[in-house]
Amino acid sequence: MATRRQVEESVSYLRGRLPLAPEIGLVLGSGLGPIADELEDAVHIPYGDIPHFRTSTAPDHAGRLVCGMLAGKRVLCMQGRLHGYEGWTPDEIAYPVYVMKALGVRALVLTNASGGINTSFSVGDFMLIEDHINMTGKSPLTGPNDNGLGTRFPDMTFAYAPELREKADAAAEECRVALHHGVYCGVNGPQFETPAEIRMFRAQGADAVGMSTVFEVIAAAHCGLPVAAVAMITNMAAGVLMQPLSGAEVNEIAAQRGPEFRRFVTALVGKI
Repeated sequence: MATRRQVEESVSYLRGRLPLAPEIGLVLGSGLGPIADELEDAVHIPYGDIPHFRTSTAPDHAGRLVCGMLAGKRVLCMQGRLHGYEGWTPDEIAYPVYVMKALGVRALVLTNASGGINTSFSVGDFMLIEDHINMTGKSPLTGPNDNGLGTRFPDMTFAYAPELREKADAAAEECRVALHHGVYCGVNGPQFETPAEIRMFRAQGADAVGMSTVFEVIAAAHCGLPVAAVAMITNMAAGVLMQPLSGAEVNEIAAQRGPEFRRFVTALVGKI
């Protein structure tokens, strides 16, 4: 897993290049990268230039940090994230979270594109994540623990910070956006789930499923960084509508709902 020395090397590189000291971290999921274009006076830094960062290879993930102003807040944005299906390990995926924390970020907003498991959801809906089920069988904390980053056994009870969930509800009300609450199921991918797997996840209490987010949340809990996470339901999961799934559908719906989602995320950032 990550070490304090590695984090310090990444931070040292970034402090000489960032235009401001960030206070809010923002991670953008599949099809949601255009939110980074909303940042004012932005500076862009490719992941490949940053010591110990890995490079995103997923479609429509730009793979760069974008730093600037959004809703009056100093924001450091990951325009694209890393995934297990790309071959990255959980600790490599979670590593940027520790760097954000060390740079002074005091809250982390995560977004993702998800498949809807809850049959009351519709494509294009937004879901505030209240909890997750980690079905990857993996953790970014596996291996020797660096106590300079966090405790060996972090508590996950309030990993999705209640105070930030309240701010998300207030932002949704302000934007007149319907915001479901639910449990996110994290899987490895890249294949979509089978109908039988979706039935199992539903029986376990999951409302949406996706291939990201859980490792970042575990790392945030480890280093004491409060998290708010929002999923856009870009497709209904396998077996719900009994039709084939495709990555193109995910990006198409994300593009259609993008303006409203960006307005909501901007309002949320402004309230943190």
